[in-house]
Amino acid sequence: MPETRTWQVKWQSAQRSARVAARRAARSARTAARTAQRAAQATTGAAQHAWQAAPQQTRQTWQLTAVSAATGLAVAVVAVAAAGPWDSGQRTAERAAAVPAPATGGEHHDDGRAPRPAPSAPAVLTALGGPARGAVGRGGAAPAPTDAGLADALSPLLSDPALGPLRTASVVDVAAGRQVFGEKQDETATPASTVKLATAVAALSRLGADHRIDTGVVLAGKDRIVLVGGGDPTLTARAVGPGPDERPASLRDLADATAHALQQRKLTTVGLGYDASAYTGPAEHPIGPNENIAPVAALMTDEARLDDSDHGTAPRSTDPAGDAARTFAGLLKERGITVTGDPAEARAPKNPDRIAVVRSLPLSALVERMLTYSDNDIAEALARQTALAAHQPASFDGAAKAVRDALAAQHLPLADAVFEDGSGLDRDDKVSANLLSRLLLAAAAPDKPELRPVLTGLPVAAFTGTLRGRYVGDTAGAGTVRAKTGTLTGVNSLAGTVVDADGRLLAFAFMTTGTTDPQAAQKALDRMASTVANCGCR
Repeated sequence: MPETRTWQVKWQSAQRSARVAARRAARSARTAARTAQRAAQATTGAAQHAWQAAPQQTRQTWQLTAVSAATGLAVAVVAVAAAGPWDSGQRTAERAAAVPAPATGGEHHDDGRAPRPAPSAPAVLTALGGPARGAVGRGGAAPAPTDAGLADALSPLLSDPALGPLRTASVVDVAAGRQVFGEKQDETATPASTVKLATAVAALSRLGADHRIDTGVVLAGKDRIVLVGGGDPTLTARAVGPGPDERPASLRDLADATAHALQQRKLTTVGLGYDASAYTGPAEHPIGPNENIAPVAALMTDEARLDDSDHGTAPRSTDPAGDAARTFAGLLKERGITVTGDPAEARAPKNPDRIAVVRSLPLSALVERMLTYSDNDIAEALARQTALAAHQPASFDGAAKAVRDALAAQHLPLADAVFEDGSGLDRDDKVSANLLSRLLLAAAAPDKPELRPVLTGLPVAAFTGTLRGRYVGDTAGAGTVRAKTGTLTGVNSLAGTVVDADGRLLAFAFMTTGTTDPQAAQKALDRMASTVANCGCR
């Protein structure tokens, strides 16, 4: 859809584009190629040196802008070849030159195919408001959009009949920390899976990005052991091959360590109990048995999936803890340890002698996976981990209170907000577009690096996670929009970040309820995000 804006903005855009075209036409192709090669070599060497010298948290901040920058540039080049140099009154190449933005990237709507790798690029820091390559304005700083310019571009799109009766929106200028567009932004609505942004911020702020979840084995008598779950839904019982990346915690590794410890104690026959008491309250989500989520248990393997999938919908075990314990007994047997009888529920001793332990991936990685694939099991686990850290009951109610308290401590706008779960499957959840955009603003704050995984985990339009199948053919949004999706029957939401045509990082949240055509509603929201990405809006 052509971008909606005033004739003045179109004229300014055309003028800028003409200037860019004239400058580029003056250069010969051979000179440009030599210059690009020298710059690429120098940049690559500098980037590698800076990357190796930088601490982990700084690397995460750099990653916010790297992948989407390259992706946006690549998509824009394809668009020039396929559609010509002009797009909605703006030169496509000019837009491509102003796309330095965040990095990485998906919800149970994923089609199950492996995500395509996004291109990489030297790290840049323009996303937090610094000078942008190709940006215009005094001193090379990316100019801020105006309230009127964004209203001119977005207000007509909010009238799309595909959207439901309730339509809310908030767009925030990250560098300035202020809202530049709002429409009923303080009115609460059902967020669906975009509530995972709140869960992520709460967990990271309360626990820290390096927190890991333990699963252990303790002695409970001279010839009895207890498998103790700490709440890691990604604990895997599957064989995991070697690789450069960190692996999830492995039940096989735990069996190796346990068998070794028992053999050192001259024990080859033991009884086995299992303790999943870290979580309390109902295990079943209020929506009831559902392939989108397993019973919420402190002990499970592979999210209690009964097939070989690792994300998306799947048949689930009705007894995740018991199944995990029985699998563990079989693994011990393979390692020369006989388990007498069937594993039974038990409580670990108050001062246990722990003989083996495995630890989950760090919380930063769990948050990224949760957001990329809209993983409901990880979301509910992180909400309960937040409750445990706040000394609240690790139940739906306790987690809801803990999440709200953690967000309140971040001074986020919580008026009329309701958190019934951590995943967004509960239709009684209520948040505002203002809250969603402010969660993203907090995650981008330079003084809060522990929240950065909220941004690095956002799916990339047309490339990863729950946005992999969206924005296909949308040259303005593909590779430049990074956003968390939210979908329930009659509910559609989208919240994320873009770097606009002038190189300015903006956070946005668009919500609608009462929709009757989910595909059309998604396209309407996608169009709004693409418009922000394609817009100078001054």
